[in-house]
Amino acid sequence: MRDYDLIVIGAGPAGEKGAAQAAYFGKRVAIVEKAAVVGGACVNTGTVPSKTLRETALHMSGFRQREVYGVDYTLQENVQMADLMHRKRTVIEREHATIEENIRRHNIARIHGAARLSSAHDVVISGPEGDSTISAEVILVASGSSPLRPDHVPFDHDKICDSDSILDIGTIPKSLAVVGAGVIGCEYASIFASLGVPVTLIDGRTALLGHIDREIAAVLLDSFRTRLGIKLFLGVPVAAIRVLDDGVLLTLDNGLDVRVEKVLYAAGRQSNTAQLGLEEVGVVTGRNGVVVVNEQYQTSVPNIYAAGDVIGFPALASTSMEQARVAMVHAFDLKYKTRVAPLLPYAIYTIPELSSVGLTEEQCREKGIDCEIGRAYYAANARGQIIGDDTGIIKLVFDARSLTLHGVHAVGESASEIVHTGLMVMQFGGTINAFIDSVFNFPSLSEAYKYAAYDGLGRVAKRRNG
Repeated sequence: MRDYDLIVIGAGPAGEKGAAQAAYFGKRVAIVEKAAVVGGACVNTGTVPSKTLRETALHMSGFRQREVYGVDYTLQENVQMADLMHRKRTVIEREHATIEENIRRHNIARIHGAARLSSAHDVVISGPEGDSTISAEVILVASGSSPLRPDHVPFDHDKICDSDSILDIGTIPKSLAVVGAGVIGCEYASIFASLGVPVTLIDGRTALLGHIDREIAAVLLDSFRTRLGIKLFLGVPVAAIRVLDDGVLLTLDNGLDVRVEKVLYAAGRQSNTAQLGLEEVGVVTGRNGVVVVNEQYQTSVPNIYAAGDVIGFPALASTSMEQARVAMVHAFDLKYKTRVAPLLPYAIYTIPELSSVGLTEEQCREKGIDCEIGRAYYAANARGQIIGDDTGIIKLVFDARSLTLHGVHAVGESASEIVHTGLMVMQFGGTINAFIDSVFNFPSLSEAYKYAAYDGLGRVAKRRNG
C-alpha cells in the first residue's frame, strides 16, 4: 500500500485547489512545497503583490484624485518601496492564513522540502532534516514558473531586475526602463508611471499586447502616452545593456541610447521543472520546461498530472485552479467537474485596467463570422463621469444575424469586474438582448452594457436599411 493516494508538488493556486479537490472526496493527500510559505508565485511574488502595489500607487500618488479633481499629489523624495509595500505584507499574510486553513481543514499533509521524482510513483523530498521518500498512486505537478533570465542580460537585482526582484528595490527609482511590453511589463510600467517615475517601455514587437482586441489595446496605448507620459519604443529591440556607476545604459537596435537608473527586464517566464526529475521518469517537457499534457492534464506518464503555470499558457491563477480540479476528477474518476470552462476571462491590471472574454473583432473576421460591434463609453455613463474615467469603453462583439454574443472587451475602471456580466450571458449562449431586457443599477458602470447593446442593434438596423 502506498503512503498516499495523491502527492502534489507545489502549494500555489493549482496545487492547493487540486489537493483540496481530491481530499474533499476522501483521498489521502500530501502537498510538498520547497518554500517556507504556501501560495506560490501568485501570492508571494506575482499576482497579489503587484496588484496590491498597483492599488497603493493609485492611492498614495493621488492618481485618481488628479484625474477627477485636478489635485496634484507629489510623493516625498526618497520614498521607500517598503512604504508602498506595507499593505502587500498584510494581504499576503492573510492569504497565507487562508491557504493554510484550507489545507488543515481538508486533512492534507503539508511537507516542507524540495521534491524530485525517482519513479512514476515515488517522490524524494530534500528537507531540513535530510532526504526522505514518499509514494502515491497519483502525482500532480504544480510547481509553477519563474521569471526567464536570458544569459546576455546582466541581472544584479538592483539596477537590472526581473519581475520578482523589482519588488525588493530600496527606493522608487528616478527613472525606469521596462524591456518587454507583455502583461507584466505593461502592468509595472503603468504602476511606476502613476507614481511620477519617468518610464520608457521597450519591445521588439510592433504591437502592444497582440492577443487583445486592437481597439481596446489602442485605448491603453494612448493612455500610456498621454495620461501617464510613458515613452514607447515598439518594434525596436535592445541591442546592448551596460551597467554604469549611476545607472544603466540601453542601446537600442536603431542606435538610440536610453539611460535610466533602473531596468525591469520582463522577458517572459519558464516552468519550474529543472530539478524535478521529470524526464528521467518519462514525462515529456517542451520549450522553457513547459510540461506537455492532454485535455485531462495527464502527462506522458498516465498517473502523473500537471496543472497551472508549469504547463504554460494561459498561466492565470483562475485557470490554474480549474485545471487542477479537473485533473484530479479525472485521476480518481470522481464524476464531478470534467472540464475547464471554454470561456476564460482575461484581465490585465494596467492603469487603466482591461479585460476580455471570448472572440475579438479581428478573430471573428479571421473565422469568417459575420459580426457586428456595439460600444458604450464611460464618458457617457453617469458612474464613469462621477469617478472621472472618460476613456473607458465596453465593446460587444456579436453575430450580426442571430445577435449571439461572441466577445466582451473592456478598458477602464473595474474592467476586470464588469467583464463577468458578459461572460455569464455567453456561458448560456445568450444574445445582446439579455442586456436590453435587464435592469441595471443607476449609476453603475455595468449599465453601459445596455447602451452598448442598443448601439449594436442600431448598427444592425443600419445594415438592413442601407
